[in-house]
Amino acid sequence: MLDIYFNDETGKVTEDITQLVKNLLDHAAEMEGLSGQPEVSVTFMTDEEIRKINAEYRGKDKATDVISFALEEMTEGEVAIIQEEDMPIVLGDILISVETAARQSVEYGHDERREIGFLALHGFLHLLGYDHMTEEDEQKMFGRQKEILASFGLER
Repeated sequence: MLDIYFNDETGKVTEDITQLVKNLLDHAAEMEGLSGQPEVSVTFMTDEEIRKINAEYRGKDKATDVISFALEEMTEGEVAIIQEEDMPIVLGDILISVETAARQSVEYGHDERREIGFLALHGFLHLLGYDHMTEEDEQKMFGRQKEILASFGLER
């Protein structure tokens, strides 16, 4: 079972949405075979807040739907974190723009619950090392997303 820390910077995310995200990410963690005491944070924010982060960390001065920061990803000059026994495994942070999620749910013809669940799962898979930089990686990641969403019952 994951320890998930939620932060709603918008004040608009319902308990129903946070429970959906918790249940979905627990389901995904089980399907991925995670063990130990993994932790993740999920922050719900506005387009303006996520735009600033996207500009600062990714060099893209525009709002986006989801950004993930994996703790295990190392950049030049960083020191590796040594995991001690009985210590929680901190996977990282998932940031979701609820405004972009609302627009995309209308575009894609499903409700906001499904869109936010999808974005949370997408970010979570990035924390686990999945990516979509190449066509092969994209097929693997998107195929896994679809499989997890279907087994959870959150299909389009």
